[in-house]
Amino acid sequence: MANYVKISVLGQPELKTPYSDDLESKVQEMMAYLRAGVEKVVPDKPDLIVVPEVVDRFPSFNMEQRKAYYQYRGDRFLNFYREIAKENHCYIAYSAVRYLPEEDKLPYRNSTQIIGRDGEIVGIYDKNHLVPYELDNGEIAYGTEAPVFELDFGRVACAICFDLNYTELLDRYAAQKPDLIIFSSMYHGGLMQQAWAYTCRAHFVGAICGQQSRVLNPFGETVASSTNYFDFVTARVNLDCVIVHLDNHFEKIAAAKKKYGELLQMHDPGYYGGVLLSYEGTDRTVRDIMQEFDMITMDEYFDACRVHRRKWTGEQAVNHRVSQTSNNEEMKGCI
Repeated sequence: MANYVKISVLGQPELKTPYSDDLESKVQEMMAYLRAGVEKVVPDKPDLIVVPEVVDRFPSFNMEQRKAYYQYRGDRFLNFYREIAKENHCYIAYSAVRYLPEEDKLPYRNSTQIIGRDGEIVGIYDKNHLVPYELDNGEIAYGTEAPVFELDFGRVACAICFDLNYTELLDRYAAQKPDLIIFSSMYHGGLMQQAWAYTCRAHFVGAICGQQSRVLNPFGETVASSTNYFDFVTARVNLDCVIVHLDNHFEKIAAAKKKYGELLQMHDPGYYGGVLLSYEGTDRTVRDIMQEFDMITMDEYFDACRVHRRKWTGEQAVNHRVSQTSNNEEMKGCI
C-alpha cells in the first residue's frame, strides 16, 4: 500500500562566528541558530528531518577548542533535537561529534543519531570512513558497523561525508536493502549520491552543509532540492516502490496498469532498461501486484541471469554487489 513519507532536509551553512572562552554564550548562540533552521521546516509537518554533518560545530574553533566545547555542551543539542522530535511527532537525524568520556584513548565519534517520534534514540551510526585527520588530531574513532534501522515507515541506512567514497560500505548496505539512505555531510559527493541510490534501489536524502541538499529516487533522480535562495526543502515520497527490469515485463506491466489504473504508477527514466513501479492505494502493496502478475524485481532478474551464465560457463558463484536473493535456476525473467 502507499507508504508516503514526508522528508525535510536542511543544508544550513556552518555558523562562522569567532571563538570565545565563554562557552555558555557559544552554546546559546548555536542553539538559537539551529532552532531558526529547524523552524523553517516544521510547518510542513515532516515525518523525518535530516541535518548536515557536525551540525553544531564552530569552524572558527581549533581542534583543542572544539574538544573543550564538545565536552562542555555534552548532550544539550541532542536533547534539543529530542524535544523538537517529540513536539512535532517526527524523526530527526542528528549528525554531530559524540563525546564518550569512558573511552580513554579515542573518546569521540562522528555520528548520526536517529531520534524517534517520541524523543527517544532509536539508532546510532558511527562514521566508518574517517578522513585520517579526524582520528590523528580529533581523537575520533572509526565506526565499524553498518546498521539498518527499522523505523515506522521503513528501513533506514546512514552514511556521513567521506563514507560516500567507499564501495565497501555501499556493498554492506546494498545487501541489506534499505528503503532510505540518510547522508549528512560537509561535502556533496556529486555522482556518488546517485550511485548509492541506484545501487541500493533506495530513496536517498542528502543534507549538505552550505550546499545543495536534495532527495533522490531509487534511480538517483532528483525529487526535490534546496536552492541558492532556500537552504532547505521538503519532499513527499512513496516508499512502496520497486525497480523492475523491462525484459519479459512489458505485457505484464500493461496488464497490471489496465487493472489498477492510476493507482499503479510507472516511472520510466529512460536508458536503464527498468522502470519504477509504485502503488498509490491502501488495499495492497506494489509487491502484491507484482506477485499477481508474475513480475520480479530488477535484482532478481539480474540474479537469474547470473545463474543462467554459470549454468553454461561452469563458473562458480561469487559475491556481487546488489543482490544475493536467489539460487533458483528456473527463475523467470532470464533471457
